[in-house]
Amino acid sequence: MSVVSPSRPAARETSSRLFGLGVFAAALAVLLIRFLVPRPIAMSDNGDGFRVLCGAGIPWKGEPEGFVHLAYTVPAGECDATYLLTQSWFARIARSIGGLLGLEATLSLVVLGVFTSVLAAAAVALIVVGLPYSRRVRGFAAVGLLLVVADSAFFGYFASVLGEGAAFLGLLLAVGGLLVAARPGWWRYAGLAVLLFGGLIAVNAKVQTLMILPLLALAALLVRSAGVRGPKRWLPVVFVIGALAGGTAYAQQTVEPAKLPDGSLAARPGDDSREINMFNTIFLTIVDGRHDTGADLAALGLPASFGQYAGNGWWHPRPATQDPEYPKYREQISRRNVVEYFATHPWRTVEILDRAAGDLLTARPPYLGSFDRSAGFAAETQEYRVPIVSTATKLLAPLGFFALLPIWALIAWRGWKTRRAALGVVLGFLLAVAAGQFVLAALGDGLENVKHQVIALYCTVLGVALALVTFARQERPGVM
Repeated sequence: MSVVSPSRPAARETSSRLFGLGVFAAALAVLLIRFLVPRPIAMSDNGDGFRVLCGAGIPWKGEPEGFVHLAYTVPAGECDATYLLTQSWFARIARSIGGLLGLEATLSLVVLGVFTSVLAAAAVALIVVGLPYSRRVRGFAAVGLLLVVADSAFFGYFASVLGEGAAFLGLLLAVGGLLVAARPGWWRYAGLAVLLFGGLIAVNAKVQTLMILPLLALAALLVRSAGVRGPKRWLPVVFVIGALAGGTAYAQQTVEPAKLPDGSLAARPGDDSREINMFNTIFLTIVDGRHDTGADLAALGLPASFGQYAGNGWWHPRPATQDPEYPKYREQISRRNVVEYFATHPWRTVEILDRAAGDLLTARPPYLGSFDRSAGFAAETQEYRVPIVSTATKLLAPLGFFALLPIWALIAWRGWKTRRAALGVVLGFLLAVAAGQFVLAALGDGLENVKHQVIALYCTVLGVALALVTFARQERPGVM
């Protein structure tokens, strides 16, 4: 009978930490080169960037722009952020770092991109360390994760004034936290701390990401650490969930309530844009001019005369809001009315979802440029340094549901196969977030659906990368 040396577990722990540090260093080098060579790239402002900038203390007028601003200085005036986006937290940190470096610009997107690249590299390393497979398999997993994170459809958001980058980083950190929390000893508490940090970032990244909170709480409850029973298992998890919920409530209350179109104050985040979203859903998604306009208007309780506004969104030169009859029917521009329409028109709903599936797989809206004006490119020019994932999904986009549902089925199958392990919980979590974000964007706002589906796409391809890992044989049982 062989005797196991007491020092062997300690040696394995040291080796695991060194492996994680090596993955972090390699991932950071890859991401920094990807970001800075031959010149920095980001994502141009679609007109919503004023929210992030205002949250970072920089008044800015929201206008769609074809070029990236690599630096923002503080103009005169004041602003009120209509709701919280955690990308503003990163922007404030980048401002502080820039100040220490003596930069004249108030906010440098180069500093922001370097900082977020550090976080992304750390998240990739945590995920890889948490996988219960051989180093060779985990090395392939790291490559797959980097292909997702560095893809041209996603990476530009990290160094931008848009909220999606924070959602990507928060989700990546939360996944790493879930996997590491399944390991025994101090790893578990480190994982829970990362889970809390990443969860706060992801949940508060945008109004539409608030739905991540209950899904992440459930995932945290389902992840089990080997050898941990009773209160030692549940109390730390309950504390993290409570801190996540309380932190979210506090963060959302730190923003002054926005004014609604009727002059009243919004009671919840996003209330100031709810009428706009429902208006666009009705006149861009439902009453689009390509179906039975009269029947759709009747089902929505709107007059037949509004048929002249079919396909005209909120910002169209001639929207229904300019009609003298609009105030009389304004109550019909509501979430309840839209939900009732979708519930009573299942085939039309499926058609809309199928089109949205194509938008999801399209990956990149054409109007978000990657370069600043000094680069010498035309407005809205996009970079394609790492296009592998987004190119593949774009080729599948014309298939809509016929491509998306099999991809989700793969994630669901591998998640079910590994349901007793943390990786199975992670796959279920990513699939639930992807499906939830997909439905919210498809049925909740008829405008910019390709951009609004990018979080759902990110969770989908991240799920695929991790699902492929489950085909390998586990070599470290009990870690999860």
